[in-house]
Formats: sequence, C-alpha cells, structure tokens
Amino acid sequence: MSLLAIDLGGTKLAIGVFDENGKLLFSKEDSLGGRKGKEVGELISENIISIFNSGYSPVEAIGIAVPGISNSKNGTVWAPNIPGWDNYPLLEEIRKISGDIPVSVESDRSCYILGEMWQGNAKGTGNAIFLAVGTGIGAGIVVDGNVLHGANDIVGAVGWMALHHPYREEYVQCGCFEYNASGIGVAKMACQYIAADQQYSGSLKSIGAGEITSHDVFKAFNENDPVSVQVINNAVQYWGMAIANLISIFNPEKILLGGGLFGPAIKFIPAIRDEAMKWAQPISAQQVSIEPSLLGSAAGIYGAAYLALQSVQKK
Repeated sequence: MSLLAIDLGGTKLAIGVFDENGKLLFSKEDSLGGRKGKEVGELISENIISIFNSGYSPVEAIGIAVPGISNSKNGTVWAPNIPGWDNYPLLEEIRKISGDIPVSVESDRSCYILGEMWQGNAKGTGNAIFLAVGTGIGAGIVVDGNVLHGANDIVGAVGWMALHHPYREEYVQCGCFEYNASGIGVAKMACQYIAADQQYSGSLKSIGAGEITSHDVFKAFNENDPVSVQVINNAVQYWGMAIANLISIFNPEKILLGGGLFGPAIKFIPAIRDEAMKWAQPISAQQVSIEPSLLGSAAGIYGAAYLALQSVQKK
C-alpha cells in the first residue's frame, strides 16, 4: 500500500510517499516560487500526477496538510500566506485527477499532532496537543482520539488567546498570545524594549529595529544580552500561561512543543512547565507531560500520510 502525503507551506510544497507502517519511501520539495491562486493548485496536481506515473505501488489514498483553515463542509481552503487562497476549491480540484482514490485535507496544525500520534512523541495517546510556535501560533488538538474541528473548522487558533489586559489595538491582526510570543512577536518585543531603553547598547542595537529576527534574539540571549533576556523571559511566561489554559480545558496526556522556535526554545521547556504549573488545574497539571516534538519540521508530512491511512481504514 502507498500513501501520498502533501504538506503545503507558505513558500514550499513537501511531497512524501509512505507505506502503511509509516516508512517514508520517497520525498521531495518544490518551491512555490511566487505562485499564487490557481498556480499553486496546479503545482499540487502536477506532483500528484507525477507520483501516479512513478514506479510506486498504486496510491491508495491522499492526505494534504494546508497552512490555514480546511473547510470540511465544502472542501475549500483559506490560506492567508498564499495569495488567492481565500476560499480555494482544493478538494474539488484534486478529485478531478484522483478518481476513486480518497482525498483528505486538514489544517497543518491538526496534521502536526496526527503525525506525532502516528510516528512521534504522542504515540499511544488519545488526548494530546501540538503547540506550534513559529511565525504564528496554532494548536492541533486531539481529544478521545478525535481531531477537534469546531463549528467552522477554526479550532486551535490559540494565537488569539487573551493572556494580558487591557486590550491593545495591536492584537487585531494576530491576537495577544501571538503578538507577544510567536517568532514575529519575539522580534517585535525586542524592538519595543530597545526603543524604550535609551541606555541600551547591546548586540541587537547594531542590527536595526526593522531587521531583528527571533534568531537574533535567541543568539543574543546566549550572550546574556539584557533585552533578549527580558524578551525571552516574557515569552516563557506567555507560553506557560497558554499551556496552563490548554491543560485546564482539555486535560491532555501530552503537550508537544514544535514549530520554528522549538528549535532554540527547547531548552526553556522546564521553565515553561514551571510557569504552567502555577496556573493550570492542579490534578491535570501533575498528569500531563510537556515535551518537544519528535518529528520536527516533518510532523506535517507524517500527519498528512496518517490522514490518508485513516481514510483507507474507513473505506
């Protein structure tokens, strides 16, 4: 049995062929190269046809992870980082070439936790959460073995968690949590602290406010830069509070931390756990394990393959 997995990002497309045991048989990446709208859909279709025509055993199912909201009611996708994908009919387009082969589409955050449950750090669990912290922040949530979707498939938009008051206009575009503790948020907070401290002369000063990245902040933290220490300590508090809320609401067995910042922020997991323990429901808090992702950047492609496997099992 061959399972075709596709992980669509804002700038690239990852393709994988797996067997039913999770063994990766083939993989490749394509750059989106500035494509937009239907051009991105055509790139996905071209890659699927190429796999169909390859020497692998017949593809039994297709799973696709998308960087946004997959609307289960009509098969459309909203992907804010892909121009022209406000309501893109991805499922309809893929079914034109897939025939009777089952096709499943999920948000990337849901695929992250599915991948970890299949071949990663959440194996054997039925209640687990993947907190993805990168450019933005989202969570894939599995409760009693089922991925949560909500009324309109928007479950997991935890970047909008309200973790501080009063409300600020800056939260309109991304939410309070994401503003303070995403990759972009960490860089923005560093710029704010530098602007507020006229005496600051650390290594970030020479980079320039508009050019600072989260990578720069973590690097400066390792050099004991005072602004970076302040920014990272702030982020640890936000990560801890958010995890506490997830623990109290969902009572998971595991919370996995992944995305581009985990990564360099893995070493802060003990401090994040300490912060979460202050706020979380105490019994649930003592029973949950907070760990890094095992699959890392491959979690999405493994989750897409598991989507495909699930559709075969249902069939």
